[in-house]
Amino acid sequence: MPLAALVQRACAAPGPDAALAARLEAAAVAPFPHAERSAALVRAALLSTGPALRAARFAAAAEQACLAGDPSLARALLARTGPRAPGAAGPVTEPARGLAPYVHGMLALRSGPAADAHEALLAGAALLAPYDPRRALDALLGAAEAAWAAGDALGYLDAMNRLARTPVDADLEHYRAGMCAVLEGRTAEGHALLRHCLDPAGDPGAPAALLRAGVAALVLGDVAAACRAGARALAAVRTRGPDALLPQALEHLAYAELRAGRHAGARAHALEGLHAARRTGQPNGSAHLHAVLALAASVEGPAEACAAHGDAALAGAGPHGLSQAVTLATWARARADLASGRPGEAAARLAPLVGTGPGRGHFAVRTLAVPCWVEAAVLSGLQSGETCELQAAVDEFASWTARTADPGAPAQLARCRALLAPADEADARYAEALAHHGRAGGDFERARTQLLYGQWLRRRRRTREARGPLRDALVAFQRCSARAWADRAAGELRAAGEPVGARRAAADEPLAALTPQQQRIARCVAEGATNREVALRLSLSPRTVDHHLRNVFAALGIRSRTELARLLAA
Repeated sequence: MPLAALVQRACAAPGPDAALAARLEAAAVAPFPHAERSAALVRAALLSTGPALRAARFAAAAEQACLAGDPSLARALLARTGPRAPGAAGPVTEPARGLAPYVHGMLALRSGPAADAHEALLAGAALLAPYDPRRALDALLGAAEAAWAAGDALGYLDAMNRLARTPVDADLEHYRAGMCAVLEGRTAEGHALLRHCLDPAGDPGAPAALLRAGVAALVLGDVAAACRAGARALAAVRTRGPDALLPQALEHLAYAELRAGRHAGARAHALEGLHAARRTGQPNGSAHLHAVLALAASVEGPAEACAAHGDAALAGAGPHGLSQAVTLATWARARADLASGRPGEAAARLAPLVGTGPGRGHFAVRTLAVPCWVEAAVLSGLQSGETCELQAAVDEFASWTARTADPGAPAQLARCRALLAPADEADARYAEALAHHGRAGGDFERARTQLLYGQWLRRRRRTREARGPLRDALVAFQRCSARAWADRAAGELRAAGEPVGARRAAADEPLAALTPQQQRIARCVAEGATNREVALRLSLSPRTVDHHLRNVFAALGIRSRTELARLLAA
C-alpha cells in the first residue's frame, strides 16, 4: 500500500494499532521525501502501543525532519521522546537511546556550538554501534565534521580513529586513513591514500562521498579536482537530497572555486548557499558562507560588502566556536585592508592567526594566509623581531608547498621570499615568482605579484621598468573585476609617470551625476547582480536597492539593466 494511503488509514484509526504503526515505519523509507517520511513516522509513533517504541519512532521522525531542513520540527519531535521508561531494556529501547543524542548532535552541528555537537555525536555513536552500525558511522563522521569546524585536530583524529572499529567501504577507509595520516604528519602516506578518494568507486551519485572527494582534493591541493567533485556533489544533492545538505554542498563548491580563482562563480554559489542555509535553519552554515562571501568580496569588492560578510561570519562563528569560519573571515578582512592601502591593519588582523602562539587560526587554513601576512607586514614596515617570525611562517609555507599539488603555491612562496629578500636578491625572486605564475595561471595572484614587483622597482627609482608590471597588474585586476586592487595598481602606475586618471575618469563619467551609494548600486547591477544580491553585497534591504535603482534609471535617462550595462561598458 502506498505511504500516503497508510497515513490516511492512520489518521482514521480510533486508537493505538501496533500492526499499522509497524507498516508505517517500514514504508517510511526512500524514495519518499524526508518530510513525508517524518510525517509517517509521527503517525507511527502516535499509534504505538508502548512508550519505548513511541520514543524510538518520534526520534526517527525528528531525524527525517532534520534531513528535510526543518530543525524546529525536529526539536519539537525530540521533545516528545521523553525520558526512558523505568526498567525498560533490551534491543528495542537501546537504539532509541542512541538515536535521540545523534539527532541532537546533528542539530547542534548546524545551529549550535561545535563542541556540543562533537560530544553529542560521539555519545550517540557509542549507543548506536551495537544495534545500528550505519547511523553510528554517520554519527562519527558528524563528530569529525564538528571537530574540523572547531579547529580541534585531536578531536577530529579521535572521531576518525573510532571509525576504524566500524565496517566501512574501501573509499571511506582510504579517506579516514588518509586524513589521519596527513594530520599526524605522515603526509606522503596520507596523500597516496587520499588520491584513491577523488573518484568514488561506490554509488557515483552519493552526495556524501562526493563531498569527501572534494575535501580530499583540497587537502591534496588539486583545486581542479575539488571543483569537479563539488559540482558533482551539488548536482547529486539537487537531484537526490537531502535538502539539509544543500548549503554545505554549495559552500564546498564555492570554496573550491575561490581556491581556483573563480571569484564570481564562488560568490554566486555562496549566495545561493546562504539563502538555503537561512531557509533550512542552519546558522552555522550561514557563518561559513558569509566567510566565503567575504573572501570573494575581498577580491571583487566593494569593501563594504567584505566588511558586512566578514562581520556576519564572525558574529555567527565566534559564539559557536567555528574556528574555520573565523579564520577565513579574518583573512578576508585583512585582504580587503591590503586592497585599500591599509597594510598595518591587515598585518594586525593576521599576526595572531598566522604567527606563533595559542591564538593561531584553523590548522587547515592558516597556512594559506601566510602570503597575505608577509605582504602586509613588509608593506607596513617590519618591526624589530618580526623578521624571524615572518621567516618561520614562510618556512612553514615552503614545507606545505613541497607537499601540495596546488599550482599557485610555488609562485606565492617565491613572492614571499622576494618581499623578505635583500635588494640584490629580490629582483631574481620576483622573476622566479612570475615564471611560476606563467605556468600556474590565475590572473588575480599573478597581478598581486606584478603589483608588488612594480612597486618595488618604482621605489628604487627604476620607474621606467616599473611601468610594465604595473600596467599588466592593472589590466589583470580589471579583468578580475577587482576594483580596489585596480585602483591601487593605477595609483602606483601614475606615481611611475604613466597617466591613467583620464581614462578612468572617462569610464566613470556616466555616473558622475549619481550619489556614491547610487554609483555602487549601478556598478553592481551592471555586473549582472540581482537586487537581492546587491542588497546582500552592500548590506541594504532589497526595497532600498529598488528605490535607488529607479532613481539611477531616471538620472541616467535609461529604462533597463541592459541599457545600464551597455552605458558603463561604453
